[in-house]
Amino acid sequence: MPRTALRVRRWAAIAVLGGLLAGCGTENADPDPGEPAAAAGAGARTSTEVRPIEAATRITDAKGVTVSLPKPPEKIVCLVALCDDILVELGMTPTATNSQVLAHPKFLGKEKAGKIPVVPGGFLSPEVEAILSHKPDLVIGLEDTHGKLAPALKGATAFWPVQPGSWQDSVGYLRDLAALTGRTAQGEKAEKTFRTRLAEAEKQKSDRTALIIYGSDENFGVATPETDVAAGLFPKISHYPWKSRGIDGSYSLEEILARDVDVLFVETLSFGAPDGKLSDKLAKNPLWSRIPAVKNGKVIEVDSEVWAKGRGTRSLGLVLDEATAALR
Repeated sequence: MPRTALRVRRWAAIAVLGGLLAGCGTENADPDPGEPAAAAGAGARTSTEVRPIEAATRITDAKGVTVSLPKPPEKIVCLVALCDDILVELGMTPTATNSQVLAHPKFLGKEKAGKIPVVPGGFLSPEVEAILSHKPDLVIGLEDTHGKLAPALKGATAFWPVQPGSWQDSVGYLRDLAALTGRTAQGEKAEKTFRTRLAEAEKQKSDRTALIIYGSDENFGVATPETDVAAGLFPKISHYPWKSRGIDGSYSLEEILARDVDVLFVETLSFGAPDGKLSDKLAKNPLWSRIPAVKNGKVIEVDSEVWAKGRGTRSLGLVLDEATAALR
């Protein structure tokens, strides 16, 4: 798989952060939007306390993006799965989407998800005319992928470019959309549920070594806590011996073997028609069978729609549930 395809997989969420991330820890690396200031010290356990969310027609998110609306949005078009995740947490559904995460049984399920219009053009090139045909009050997309749509949407609807890089970012976006929609109680409840899950997982932190790998062939990638939302949870619940190289690119099984990985989570990505699991393809390499996780039957193929693309509190809660069960 070409290097550009690896970038697409994480929707550029694992784009190079360069010196901004060099040497930074993963825990509490970002300001925690829902935690009281006194509880948010470096290395602190995740607090289960949630600050009240106040309804607002204007918010400025943690990345400095301001969204101002004349009234609470009712028709929201989602161009990134984080948007779908948040809406489900708030008891809403998107007017249209280009994500498949809603079909997951812990979201809407296939039947209900199948009734929601799909934005043509796919994730990378959603069609502006199709978006506007739904007369949305708000369109939410990924900043480094959909930011180019802003000029075409200007004047017709509000566009909110998001760029989650950590679970704290995801919580912040949940709180902001809860404020804009007036669904503050639902937002507080969703945040509380996630925080409680994470705090419980921290108490039972495993001493096993885990890694998340992703791709569609032997040119796989490794998710890093500094640049991947799901991987950012792992230093809190296990030993995760991987940091960002500062560049994109493929990895080798030699590198995985050297880490003595006990549990390996695999995200198979399809760029077109599915053509088999990544773990089955890697199994053709003689080194695969020498990895401890492979020897002990601890190679787990996970749902990439949830693990790689969801990135909201509902998706991350499912990641925690599945990861902690496998790490026992």
